[in-house]
Amino acid sequence: MTVLAGRLAVVTGASRGIGAAVAERLAGAGATVVRLARQLQPGAPGRFRDYPCDLADANQVAAVTARIVSELGPPAVVVQSAGVFLLQPFEATPLEAFDQQLAVNLRAPFLVARGLLPAMRQAGAGLHVTIGSTCDHLGLRDNSAYAASKFGVRGLHEVLAAEYRSTGVRCTLISPASTDTSMWDPIDPDSRVGFLPRASMLTPTDVAEAVLFAATRPAGVAVAWLRLESNPVARQG
Repeated sequence: MTVLAGRLAVVTGASRGIGAAVAERLAGAGATVVRLARQLQPGAPGRFRDYPCDLADANQVAAVTARIVSELGPPAVVVQSAGVFLLQPFEATPLEAFDQQLAVNLRAPFLVARGLLPAMRQAGAGLHVTIGSTCDHLGLRDNSAYAASKFGVRGLHEVLAAEYRSTGVRCTLISPASTDTSMWDPIDPDSRVGFLPRASMLTPTDVAEAVLFAATRPAGVAVAWLRLESNPVARQG
């Protein structure tokens, strides 16, 4: 499948989990994929262009996004998939943990968008995808910091969609339910009452397929929002 041949995609948080799956899926569809994450080593393996970057550092984000545009041109697709997860009661949540959730889940997407969207607007085309969560619409117990960051990034998405609607740049929010990534390792949901077992969760590939769907719609079609939920019965079958 080479429907994205000749296109440039930028994926944040691309060293693991959803971001890694998205990068693989877009590359498999023919795109040249810039992967951004702290853990990556600089280089150009195959269809990937790897740029190490601490997305919570405004100076690093400004520098790397300027470099991408200068060296590779405006992206056709930007996927904001970097994220952190915290499951903790409100009264037990330290301010430092709250600030980290906002820095990675909300501030970083703002910084990346600010660095890349102007060039996409000038090109008159492109797709900006935000990976949210069901917690960007729903308040759940022990999710005060995480939900605050995800509600915030949904608000950012809505504003970007409104401001770029007449420019040719489309904006999509994808809100997956619980997805089986390493973020669940310290929580061990399989041993906790009321939690969805990991085998019944969405997979990173499920989310990557939703991103590819949005990225391969005709230019005249804007996918505003996709909410993804697991079908445990089908997974167990």
